[in-house]
Amino acid sequence: MKKSIAKRPIFMVALINVLAFALLFIYRTPLNYQTLYVGGSILALNLVTYTIIRYYRLGDEYLFLIVSMLITIGVVMICRINYSLGIAQVGWYLIAICVFYLVFAAYRFIGFWGRLRWLYLALAIGLFIATQIIGTTINGAKNWIVIGGYSFQTSEVIKILFIFFLSCYFGGERDGFVFNIKEKYFITLMTYAFMGFLILQREWGFTLLIFATYFIMLYIYENDRLLLLANLLAAFFVGFAGYKLLRHIQIRIQNWINPWDDIANTGYQITQSLFAIAAGGFFGRGLGLGSPEVIPEVYSDFIFAAICEEMGIFGGVAIILLYLIFMYRGLKIALALGDGFDKSISLGISIMFGFQTFIIIGGVIKFIPLTGITLPFISYGGSSLVTSFVSLGILQAISAKGGAE
Repeated sequence: MKKSIAKRPIFMVALINVLAFALLFIYRTPLNYQTLYVGGSILALNLVTYTIIRYYRLGDEYLFLIVSMLITIGVVMICRINYSLGIAQVGWYLIAICVFYLVFAAYRFIGFWGRLRWLYLALAIGLFIATQIIGTTINGAKNWIVIGGYSFQTSEVIKILFIFFLSCYFGGERDGFVFNIKEKYFITLMTYAFMGFLILQREWGFTLLIFATYFIMLYIYENDRLLLLANLLAAFFVGFAGYKLLRHIQIRIQNWINPWDDIANTGYQITQSLFAIAAGGFFGRGLGLGSPEVIPEVYSDFIFAAICEEMGIFGGVAIILLYLIFMYRGLKIALALGDGFDKSISLGISIMFGFQTFIIIGGVIKFIPLTGITLPFISYGGSSLVTSFVSLGILQAISAKGGAE
């Protein structure tokens, strides 16, 4: 029996969009009618994109449904915190949707992506070198390049190139040699080279993300317990050496263990995040009734704390569940495929999204030491949003070629 139109998930997403932006409109005094235009733009982009995916059978429709909900929540909270940034995020969303269509078409109809491993490696190294030469340091990490007044985070692009590079190996024959080195050891060396460049940029969040993705992929594809153990020991050594030698890592660890010791200075950000989450309780203080603006970088690194303050712990749990469902859909797409490049790509993207979400939410709630990476699809940032939609377009194309429905 067919679902009635009103019971389709997209209409639940639309209803939440209308209610959220209506509340945001009422909260602002004097009334700002631009809020209605922002909400209408997000609603239109969500409905049109979903309709195109469903009508033309472009693969798993639930992937975009999940993302549209995350986008709606993200833009509402960004507008709530800083209205001009919210307007900018809508513009980035429009660009990201266009990129999504282009990436979908390119990946869906071009079949040689699995034979370009050296290109991916060369592009990644080129971006690393360019960042070291002309990069700009923002918030302590030199991983931004500014062109014409616009900045983009090179590590966001590099993480996608890294997944493609890994998938060329894991998704193909794995018994060959590269420069007289067995391929699995060559991939390991290149992974640590990526991590080394990121450490030079003081980008420890992406370093952890790269290693975690590689390690899980290695565990899935290789039956080499000695290599797995060697990687764990190497990761422990790198982390311990970083703690002993680098002052900013020591500060982050100290803030994780006891942020109250220097609450007015180095521990201010994480303590304000914890205060905000506690103030929200289970059901939240209500949209517009919290004080998220007291948290530094709340619209990017700490937006999850703002969501918990105004939408409650239940709202935060709902966000986590959305990411878990997204990861589940990605893994389901991978499991529906036979061994090959597409399977490895969908696994890599799903694993990376899962770890990125865990790393940033874990840091915000003081479960793990804080690292400065964004919450996918929710945090403010053009490079983060666009590259997230690149990954979404790839997953969507793989599902259209033969993944889960």
